[in-house]
Amino acid sequence: MRFGLSLPMQHPVGDDMSQRFGELVEMVRLARGAGFHHVSASQHYLAAPFQYMQPLPVLARVAGEIGEMTLGTGIMLLALQHPVDVAESLATLDVICGGRLVFGVGLGYRDVEFDAFGIPRGRRLSRFLEVLEVVRRLWTEERVTFHGEHFHLEDVGLTMRPRQKPRPPIVVAASNDKMVRRVARIGDAWAIAGHATLATLERQVGLYRAALEVEGKPFPPPSFSLGKELYIARDMDTALREALPYIATKYEAYAQWGQDNVLPAGETFRLPIEQLRQDRFIVGDPEHCIEQIARHQERLDIQQMGFRLHWPGMPHQQVMKAIELLGERVLPHFA
Repeated sequence: MRFGLSLPMQHPVGDDMSQRFGELVEMVRLARGAGFHHVSASQHYLAAPFQYMQPLPVLARVAGEIGEMTLGTGIMLLALQHPVDVAESLATLDVICGGRLVFGVGLGYRDVEFDAFGIPRGRRLSRFLEVLEVVRRLWTEERVTFHGEHFHLEDVGLTMRPRQKPRPPIVVAASNDKMVRRVARIGDAWAIAGHATLATLERQVGLYRAALEVEGKPFPPPSFSLGKELYIARDMDTALREALPYIATKYEAYAQWGQDNVLPAGETFRLPIEQLRQDRFIVGDPEHCIEQIARHQERLDIQQMGFRLHWPGMPHQQVMKAIELLGERVLPHFA
């Protein structure tokens, strides 16, 4: 098992973002020493009620802090981008981090983002698929001609190419069943967004495995990963007290954004936090965290787990203590 840290990109309005960014860099340094293998940064625009840092500048800065860890966009909202800009910017980032970039992408679901970029709802998926195809071709072909619904390129070739050959791995986030099946065709691996219950995720892994078989691809693929809300403290009561209020605030925002509208039927975030956390979040003492990580590994056949340890408003020192405790008590168990 490999473990990743999802960087804290969102913070309450009014927070000093220069201070928050400095704290983020401290977390990366501590995670490196604690034995983490990967750091990632997610993307949203117009992210009220939070301030939200954009991932590419953040990742470019922390690339100098990661040592042998890999670096990931987890995820980039690909339908809102232009493929030439994505191909050249991510190729540059792959060079900056020494060829250790993992290119994580997703479709997105928030109307306010697509409306601001002038992208109609009915064209989101086709645009996402075109951007992904063009970026892949630009990274692997000397000259590219492409005429699609959204983008047109005539005999162009990148002058800035990734360090990894033929290209960085492409992992695709998906929450609903149809997109999970599609990932088997379009991506190198599925990046599981662990917002749903374990039972739902286990059922979807079965769908994904069957779809990979149809494509003639092995299961599990490299970089098969699960993102999870996780918080750890010395005892269960402390962990619940320190984490649940902040997780509740985040999931109230998710519900307002419509995140649970793209989950499979029967999944919702509109529950009391004590009920919402059941079989969905990992919050507890070291023994509980070890047990739950092993449970997810066994039932989902994942190779990597990425943890979000910070939610808007959580004190920095709490997050640092959690990273230290994971490094001392949990990560060595899976080494």
